[in-house]
Amino acid sequence: MTLTSKQRAYLRGLSNHLEALFQIGKSSLTPEVTDAVSEAFNTNELIKVSVLKNCTDDPKELGTILAERTGSTMVCTIGKKIVLYKPDKKEPQIVLPK
Repeated sequence: MTLTSKQRAYLRGLSNHLEALFQIGKSSLTPEVTDAVSEAFNTNELIKVSVLKNCTDDPKELGTILAERTGSTMVCTIGKKIVLYKPDKKEPQIVLPK
């Protein structure tokens, strides 16, 4: 899914109040983290993931890989925070601007 800059800005604004649901540490992106994020998309459309200081990988690369593996879209990276979006197929709760 490709997002326009207006849609990215809208989702970024929605993510400001969110707490990070997951943390990626020194073991980097494990299959368990990927599975947990995939499961979280069953109840949430917008997820924030935190990359800890002891993780040596680049947050942008981790976000791209995580989005690819979970079938979501990376909205942005803010410092060491990754914001991912995956709309619900049946009943989307977030309505994106055109």
